[in-house]
Amino acid sequence: VQLQASGGGLVQAGGSLRLSCAGSGRTFSRDTVAWFRQAPGKEREFVAGIFRTYGRASYADSVKGRFTISRDSAKNTVYLRMNRLKPEDTAVYYCAADSTLILSSLTSAKAYDYWGQGTQVTVSS
Repeated sequence: VQLQASGGGLVQAGGSLRLSCAGSGRTFSRDTVAWFRQAPGKEREFVAGIFRTYGRASYADSVKGRFTISRDSAKNTVYLRMNRLKPEDTAVYYCAADSTLILSSLTSAKAYDYWGQGTQVTVSS
């Protein structure tokens, strides 16, 4: 599956953005899909994921209560709604998918076989 991430941009602190991760090549409605982010000089970190079974969602503590991940199977797209954005949310955001990873590997970037190209999110103070 090919993943295309979009929706990034420049926003003021407190604002909102919605990122999209569109799949092509095959349906990925039964994959685990996650968003990761990477800020300059930092390692890639897990942000949010939706597990392939029962659509169970999981979030990093830093975004819990502000970000929401959702899936639209009809559009073969996963979204990340980001509210109350903070300057520390500034990063390149990547979506990733995998059809076989286990729940305990949800937050591990190494567990994902497919990656989108990334979309820049910049939050100004």
